[in-house]
Amino acid sequence: MIELYTAATPNGWKATITLEELGIPYELHSIDLSKKEQHTKAFLELNPNGRIPVIVDTESNITIFESGALMLYLADKFGSLIPTDPHGRWTTIQWLMFQMGGIGPMQGQAVTFERYFNEDVPAARKRYKNETRRLYEVLNTRLAKVEYLAGIYSIADIANWAWVKTHRWARIPVDGLNHLQRWIDAIAIRPAVAKGIEIPPPAGNSDKQKALGSAMTTN
Repeated sequence: MIELYTAATPNGWKATITLEELGIPYELHSIDLSKKEQHTKAFLELNPNGRIPVIVDTESNITIFESGALMLYLADKFGSLIPTDPHGRWTTIQWLMFQMGGIGPMQGQAVTFERYFNEDVPAARKRYKNETRRLYEVLNTRLAKVEYLAGIYSIADIANWAWVKTHRWARIPVDGLNHLQRWIDAIAIRPAVAKGIEIPPPAGNSDKQKALGSAMTTN
């Protein structure tokens, strides 16, 4: 059994989409970030960094935090969403790390300065939005050559898509990036993806969230 501790964020969607694509049963524990549940003693025992998502594999008694690490763990454990040949495997891993080290941090800062920072810092907004757009262009160039980032659909696509799909919230356009837009649209219509981005529901929909929180979720 996989237990998932998560919230409705791009990093959280990386975990739920992966689990839904794998089609394996998991138990959902919804973490309310607005109530800072990620900083409780119980959660910090799972992830001392106080960040979602986290999985606990009760079969092997292994706890994994950091979204990229848990995606790799799940792909390896269930033998899917990552190629088995060395070239394909490392192509997948490098594009997964591209999101972890590039898209995630840069777009995250872009959103912070664009929407949440207490004062307007135009230089910071410009710096992070421009860098995120540049990273989108790198993805676009790659996707001009291949259907998916590793050639076949993989955890690399899930990781990057979960962030890029929110480009409007970061106010970063994808105009002119036709290959990237094709990829965004193709992944969005996958049933497991459409389901994964609704788990858990955004904070505020408490009745549905409570119902899902104790449910056994399968694909």
